[in-house]
Amino acid sequence: MNLHEYQAKELLKKYHVPTQEGIPVETPEAAAEAYKQLRVQHGGEYAVVKAQIHAGGRGKGKIQGSEQRGVAVGKNAEEIKTIARNILGGVLVTKQTGPAGKKVNKVLVAQDVYYPGPNPTKEFYLAVLLDRATGKNVIMYSTEGGMDIEEVAAQTPEKIFKEWVHPSGMLQGFQARKIAFNLGLKGESFKNMVRFVSSLYNAYVGLDCSMLEINPLFKTSDEKIIAVDCKMNLDDNALMRHSDLEALRDINEEDPTEVEAGKYNLNYVKLDGNVGCMVNGAGLAMATMDMIKLSGGEPANFLDVGGTANAQTVEAGFRIILKDPKVKAILINIFGGIVRCDRVAQGVIDAYQSIGTIDIPIIVRLQGTNAEAAKELIEQSGLKVQSAILLSEAAALVNKAVA
Repeated sequence: MNLHEYQAKELLKKYHVPTQEGIPVETPEAAAEAYKQLRVQHGGEYAVVKAQIHAGGRGKGKIQGSEQRGVAVGKNAEEIKTIARNILGGVLVTKQTGPAGKKVNKVLVAQDVYYPGPNPTKEFYLAVLLDRATGKNVIMYSTEGGMDIEEVAAQTPEKIFKEWVHPSGMLQGFQARKIAFNLGLKGESFKNMVRFVSSLYNAYVGLDCSMLEINPLFKTSDEKIIAVDCKMNLDDNALMRHSDLEALRDINEEDPTEVEAGKYNLNYVKLDGNVGCMVNGAGLAMATMDMIKLSGGEPANFLDVGGTANAQTVEAGFRIILKDPKVKAILINIFGGIVRCDRVAQGVIDAYQSIGTIDIPIIVRLQGTNAEAAKELIEQSGLKVQSAILLSEAAALVNKAVA
């Protein structure tokens, strides 16, 4: 589950991670009031307005139809109000959103931390995530923080350091000091970085994050270490331990069909292809998508109906697939182990009868528990469904359908 920047920062504060202070708002008038409040609490003439969407690259992104950036600085309440008006309700397009962009429903008015002082300021990059190759958590960090970190990774990978932490233990003191040393820090900023990294790792573990990225991680002119931005992803499978965090989910940022699928406990991910697929089991689903590609098609989705599927959930999955206008054919590939093939067949029949005319080819491969009964159900239904026994047969039918 992805979180907005303002939500992630509030969670980090509970783990004593220093962050850039800010106030989330939904109207230009509230943005102006937030600016005034920040001035009273933290001083400084400037403030920054940040679009709140689930995507990076907001500083370089633009609102569709204008030159307004997704992150902009203002020096008085009127400027902040104008910037917020230009951003709110607009569609922000960044490298990560693609050309479709994402609508901005909220902005964060944040304090200025780039104030001048006795020492130079510096932007760093730091992220904690799971390294599946080693089975360990890894802290990735670099002296080259900011909006161009992707270019740093591509062109100068030697500037990105990694520190692995075994999940059975916590981050050790010497590891935090090593990170601060590699970032070129000394004195008070060195000590502050050590504390920051330790607290951030505690937050990563305590919140059951799958990814926690701070970019930029900022050293102020008075040697403070502050999280200026934060991208946080929580492990969906661990939300049972954090019932309070489920309320932070913003379904407006998610694909509507994926949200609908979740209501029926369907594991659905929308893709960009032309062949819809409904399968039981993640392994079989991956094999089915490979088969679709080898046959000349492109998977339009990943849809695992699971082992407890019934006619209702299958019908719901069928409807979700048909909502994609790109789909030219549907492949249903079920191995009846826990789930019964006749239940799947009945779901297909029910979907046909309730939806009405379906103009695209439907290919069904049902094997396993009650496969014979399923085949009989489909044959007696009078539906225009093509049957297959072998995967190779299903592949040939898919190839014919999308040719």
